[in-house]
Amino acid sequence: MTPRPEKPAASSSSKPASKPRKKFNKGAFYRTCRMLHAYLSAGAFIALMFFALSGLLLNHPGWFGADRKDAAPVEIQLAQGEVAEAAQADDPAEALAGLVKANASVKGAYRDGDFMDEEAFLRFTGVKGTTDVIVNTETGLAEIEVSRANLTSIIHDLHRGKDAGAVWKAFIDVTALLIMAMSLVGLILFFSLRFRLATSMKIIGGTVVAFTVLYLFFTV
Repeated sequence: MTPRPEKPAASSSSKPASKPRKKFNKGAFYRTCRMLHAYLSAGAFIALMFFALSGLLLNHPGWFGADRKDAAPVEIQLAQGEVAEAAQADDPAEALAGLVKANASVKGAYRDGDFMDEEAFLRFTGVKGTTDVIVNTETGLAEIEVSRANLTSIIHDLHRGKDAGAVWKAFIDVTALLIMAMSLVGLILFFSLRFRLATSMKIIGGTVVAFTVLYLFFTV
């Protein structure tokens, strides 16, 4: 019997078979996007409603009356020695403002100050109200006029971040980033809507055109 020919031994230098590349899983990607969109919406929708409402009130400032309510001016007597000491500080207006705030109830944080002859003019501003102070640097007599904010002016200032402090401004930044992320994820989700994608893209394009037309032809 004729012996069968032996098969040649496999070469030790032969390369192992490459693993098949994993395909992009669209279903898992869109499921993740839906989950992110839900969580981002839960974290941002209260803030989004607040800034939408406050933006509406900014557009109609007269809906709830005057922005500020002026209280009757009050006078307090500051110690002349303390006034003289504040006048010698590196920033006399700020030092005098600290002295006034320690001895009287004022609305807002110190904004700026000025001196003229024997009088110092100080201004405090904040979301909850503003305070104007005139201090006689010779006698130590201070006249304080407080303007308390109403609901409309509070919402206005919170919307703009005006005089609201660093923490509130940081909150505005975080809210803006959340809304942008939520919108971006929502835009990605449009591509999972096979039968509505064309219509969705037309609406987005129409919105961009509307923004452009409003800016070019209906703003001054």
